[in-house]
Amino acid sequence: MNPFQTISSRAVLLPRDNVDTDQIIPARFLKVTDKAGLGANLFADWRYSPAGEPLPGFPLNDPAALGAGVLVVGNNFGCGSSREHAPWALIGFGFRAIIATSFADIFRNNSIKNGLLPVAISPEAHQHLVGLLSEEPEAQVTIDLASQKVTMPDGAQTSFPIDPFSKTCLLNGTDELGYLLSFSDRISAYEQARENTPA
Repeated sequence: MNPFQTISSRAVLLPRDNVDTDQIIPARFLKVTDKAGLGANLFADWRYSPAGEPLPGFPLNDPAALGAGVLVVGNNFGCGSSREHAPWALIGFGFRAIIATSFADIFRNNSIKNGLLPVAISPEAHQHLVGLLSEEPEAQVTIDLASQKVTMPDGAQTSFPIDPFSKTCLLNGTDELGYLLSFSDRISAYEQARENTPA
């Protein structure tokens, strides 16, 4: 996956609370084993009519949403089942980061493993950001993972937490297995030394 360092991008505003993974990617789309194309079905039941027509007024159907790398949502985003297809669909649409006040634990972990940064900010900072984006929908948000800072369109900054291991993996564009394999030389040296040690 691509390293995540700093992103400056337009943000799509979808400030709903308790958005579960079946709303992010409905169960009928889980039969695939390939990530390709899942972005087209992101929020499918909110995004399209029963006939498959884009619903006017839904944020992802706005032409300004194309190319946006940040999604701003509400509280407890990604609750429900543990499907990894949810971050796959978000990444497939083009998002690199999700800003919320909180995330469901399994969704947060699945996102990090796939290179999608979950950014949890305080309710006060979130309210301020939502207000700015409501007034100026095409304004840009900057997220700097190294400093763990979000810079809002008016220049205000807020911090967000992330555990050191997840931060290291995202900065280097690797997952847990890739991290372990980066120590393959040291592991091989240890195993060889063990074999040469008398019992």
